[in-house]
Amino acid sequence: MSEARLTPEEIVEVFTREFGDGIREARITERREGSKKIANYNIWIDIDRDLFRPALEKLMEIHFPHLAVVSGSDLGDGLELLYHFTIYYGTRHGEYTVTFTVLLPKDDLRMPTITDLIPGALFTEREKQEMLGIEIVDIPDSRRLFLPEEFPEGVYPWRKDETGVPDHMVKDLWAVGRPANRPARPVVKKEEQGEVQAEGTTEAAVKGKKPSEEEEQRHE
Repeated sequence: MSEARLTPEEIVEVFTREFGDGIREARITERREGSKKIANYNIWIDIDRDLFRPALEKLMEIHFPHLAVVSGSDLGDGLELLYHFTIYYGTRHGEYTVTFTVLLPKDDLRMPTITDLIPGALFTEREKQEMLGIEIVDIPDSRRLFLPEEFPEGVYPWRKDETGVPDHMVKDLWAVGRPANRPARPVVKKEEQGEVQAEGTTEAAVKGKKPSEEEEQRHE
């Protein structure tokens, strides 16, 4: 780990020089927050899958990163993974976020584990396996994390294609076990207020107000 603190521009230069065409895009965004408008820097690096681990090791040489989470989304033709790290943490107003973005084709959804480098990555890697159907190569624990064991194989809740959750598995959780004398739905839309009053509710309840004693007695 380097003792010299680099600027966001210098960090981008390190990666573009080291990995060349393997980096599809590198950019810096700046936010200014608070009454003093203190700058916060975010570094975004879109990188080829095969270079992701070497890039992470290079980041570790700059400053050992804290992994916040790995987020992911279905873009249609492929899945996008974003590894959100922070460096220079513990320094007042000095922290940078560094996000590596990796695009995976749907016919080859494999990513190497980084648990040997950052053991705390295990939970977020397990999540990506069960929610997006990504194979994390050499993951030390491939058990499901959030989904029950009886959840169907090959169904991934975060996918938007044919492997996503089918309609017959979708339930209105608000309605499960709901008393029969409750409104048909939990929220009355604004435009419907004053026009439609669900059976078994007072006018005050529809408007989100506490009913009077007289109204409560009338509906008992």
